[in-house]
Amino acid sequence: MASLSSLSDALKRTSNVLRFGASRQVMDYEQRFSSLKNVYEGLLSNLIKTDFNPKEACKTAKEFFGAATVRFAGIDGTMYSRPLFDLVIFFGGAYASTGNLTFLEDKIKVEYDERTAQRGAGISSVIPVYVNEIPDIDQTFFDDQEPGEISLGKPLVDEAIISNATIANWIMTFAEHYLAYKLATDPNQNVRIILLDRSLSIERASLLYDTSKREFWKAKSSIVGYKIDDEPIDLNDLTIARQHVCNKDLGLPPPRADYLRYAIIDLAKRKGVLTEKQILTEFDITTEKRAKRVKRCLNHLVTRGILNEKNETYVLNPKYTRTWERMKKLVVSLGDRLFFTETPEAETSSLLKIVKNGKEHWLTTLDIAFLTLFTLQMLMEECWKRRILLVGITKDTAARDFKRQLIPIMHNEGLLKTTISQEEFENLPNTDRMILQSASIFNSEKIKPPWSLIEYDSAFRTLVLDKQNRRGYVSGAIKNKISLEKIFLKTYVQLSQAKTDPLLRSNVLLVDRLVYPEYDYKPENIVEFWNELSDGTKEPVQVILFMNKDVPNPLQNLTMTILTTMAPSSIPEAFGHNKPLFIADKIAKWNYSQFKRIVDTTAQWILNNHKLRKFIFYMSTFRERRAAIEAARREQI
Repeated sequence: MASLSSLSDALKRTSNVLRFGASRQVMDYEQRFSSLKNVYEGLLSNLIKTDFNPKEACKTAKEFFGAATVRFAGIDGTMYSRPLFDLVIFFGGAYASTGNLTFLEDKIKVEYDERTAQRGAGISSVIPVYVNEIPDIDQTFFDDQEPGEISLGKPLVDEAIISNATIANWIMTFAEHYLAYKLATDPNQNVRIILLDRSLSIERASLLYDTSKREFWKAKSSIVGYKIDDEPIDLNDLTIARQHVCNKDLGLPPPRADYLRYAIIDLAKRKGVLTEKQILTEFDITTEKRAKRVKRCLNHLVTRGILNEKNETYVLNPKYTRTWERMKKLVVSLGDRLFFTETPEAETSSLLKIVKNGKEHWLTTLDIAFLTLFTLQMLMEECWKRRILLVGITKDTAARDFKRQLIPIMHNEGLLKTTISQEEFENLPNTDRMILQSASIFNSEKIKPPWSLIEYDSAFRTLVLDKQNRRGYVSGAIKNKISLEKIFLKTYVQLSQAKTDPLLRSNVLLVDRLVYPEYDYKPENIVEFWNELSDGTKEPVQVILFMNKDVPNPLQNLTMTILTTMAPSSIPEAFGHNKPLFIADKIAKWNYSQFKRIVDTTAQWILNNHKLRKFIFYMSTFRERRAAIEAARREQI
């Protein structure tokens, strides 16, 4: 039986365990790196693009933007929260670095707006909330079993609530997307390139997950029942708007799996009265099993009240013909209120509250997740309409879909030239970024920055090999569900290397961008798979894939040329990253520091106000009192 050890022995043991564990991890990675010596010739040589052409990029830019000089914006956010007696102050904001790009004959000229900190675009909001009200607002504390109740299985002491609260993060996330949307739609700004410090595809997937628990909608969403155009928002409105990504030129939404209902809704909105036969013809559905799925879906939509049926014809319920327009009004109304209102209206006590049926209601983090998702989809819509290049850049990522999904599927389809063994492939480092970053160093003579991986559909994140490894078939990674295809293209890039030392290279970044049908949706870039559902129905899944480095990709060439031009060589901490995002991050940090000073100063003013001394003594927590006394003790007299 183990006996208790002294404090010194316990510390020594902890040190030994840490050293041993860290050593094992390092040795494991050393063994994995040994597999990278042949990875370029054996796998990556046909998948990595270099030698991007500035002349072709300038030509594409003038075609895409319709102008030689365009405005750009890089957007980053910040957040802050701190307890202030019985309150918690939540702050979130987003800030833009702006400027002009001029496309000359064979190079790009970048000009940054002067005095960006004072003149640049930025939005923020601050919300004070009593500690005991946080569990009602923050879905971190919602109970999965009893949607209308606070989870009793989670610790509800003040410190745990404050530590786990995500309200500031949600305000910041909404702010970043809302600022991007505002810049995209502001004719005075006329921004044509938007850079976000986020992965677009991962962000949308995350927002869909955060809004996926339908049982919470009625119990915890305050926007349900809120009136827009004198019509209360209902669960059907949220259902329709949540998956509203409609682009006829890309065939979105596709008539497959869970997207079938949204494809029918979109078709009914565009065409008016439809028969079942017309729907099958529009979707090019000829098999009996797929036709039965359409029939079941129609019955479901009729039962829900989304479609009206009469004499075997279907029409969209007039209430839902304007769902998306009303949701856009909702986003703008609440977004402007949260980020632009100087002081709360007289009828509400907080910017995060709305009045519904004559009563105040907190907007929950579930509501903010909905608003952020809708904003992202509104932004995508505007970028398609106005030809705005929308790009997401992620510095640090643990993504593994290149190794775990793309390569095995391409190999199974005979689309991949590879000579490395399965064992060597399995022994590669676990994350895509580490594989590519290490391969770049081990093959420095052959892989020279700037370089980029081929672009591939973000839907590959949710694709896996068919269970029988059948050629031409894929399955969904989780419960056979495949995310929406043909909306984002993903790649990995490395932008810089040092002039004095070719082995000193910048980090590999994850970059994804919006799909543009005129440039990306071409027969040579389309791969079609079959997905077999549990009832045996086989449905086609079309994904975009630039199969090798020699396939022409004008927008990737343009994007890489822009990113390379914006990669600063004179700023060590931004080496190989993106200067607009670096500047936006600096602006965000400055605003964070200023707001923190305001809150800290306010706290000190309240503490030192003799009129409030007795009240503060009872209002402050035990930890606050102890911290104040200990701080006073440390002060030198």
